[in-house]
Amino acid sequence: MDYQSLVNFLKSKMRMSHIYQPVMIKRLLESGGLSHQDEIAKAILQYDKAQLEYYVNITNNMVGRVLRKHGIVDKQQKRYSLPGYDDLSKSQISELIALCDYKIGEYISRRGEKIWAHRNHTAGYISGTVRYEVLKRAKYRCELCGVSAHIKALEVDHIVPRSVGGSDDLSNFQALCYSCNAMKRDRDDTDFRGLKDSYAHREDGCLFCEIDKKRVVVENELAYAIRDGFPVTESHTLIIPKRHVHDYFGLGQSEVNATNQLITSVKDEIEKTDKLVNGFNIGMNSGQSAGQTIFHCHIHLIPRRDGDVENPRGGVRHTIPGKGTY
Repeated sequence: MDYQSLVNFLKSKMRMSHIYQPVMIKRLLESGGLSHQDEIAKAILQYDKAQLEYYVNITNNMVGRVLRKHGIVDKQQKRYSLPGYDDLSKSQISELIALCDYKIGEYISRRGEKIWAHRNHTAGYISGTVRYEVLKRAKYRCELCGVSAHIKALEVDHIVPRSVGGSDDLSNFQALCYSCNAMKRDRDDTDFRGLKDSYAHREDGCLFCEIDKKRVVVENELAYAIRDGFPVTESHTLIIPKRHVHDYFGLGQSEVNATNQLITSVKDEIEKTDKLVNGFNIGMNSGQSAGQTIFHCHIHLIPRRDGDVENPRGGVRHTIPGKGTY
């Protein structure tokens, strides 16, 4: 490809969803037109501030702290130094570098890929498709602190760890930035086994705990959907957690994920099969004063169509008569 073709591609034809394309072209230009895939990956990594911040934290809070404690390194502001370096000969420096390489190689040989588990623990058994769905559902933000994926790298985390029986169902995944995920692993003392067991709780005599399976429209591991027995519009649907829990505010994060997943899938199916639907009301009643009559959490998904009421303005505000108009 000649100069003008490259210019035209970079200026006009290149469609960017990230910085990867120009970084790769730049690397090839800087390396004589030929570059190993590892070198291209390193070039991309230089722009990833989230990765850089991750290893800055390790430098300061782990390795730097240990080496300072042993008197091996000093630190002034953001710079580290090796005391006595100026007194070392070139041959001594070479020997010490070779010894460092030996220790690195020995450790990697002994421990294998497990040494990088803190950074890529979500790789392997979580497919790219599942990872995409989890991040998309979270709108590419950490579900704990809210930071954007553009600022910090996001990881896909099992809410209930696989080590204690957590599943690979979408409802058991959440998107966490690497900082929140590290804190969760290190500090969270929740008995996840008890949490998992609680999902199986059902209450005798509860309509939604003993639902007729024939009524179920769709379900996942922790929730199901049925058509409302007294629909206010056609295809009025209830999304219900399987665990007996009084209201929405008692749901765990896995159950929130599970119910949201069904809300979206049912909404998409209704829109696909009924082209007149062009809006939805979503709501739940929490407490007797709010109109709750079945004390097992259920979320109403109500399809709306033009003309189904004379004036839809105000929507759910009409739950209090006379307050819907403003």
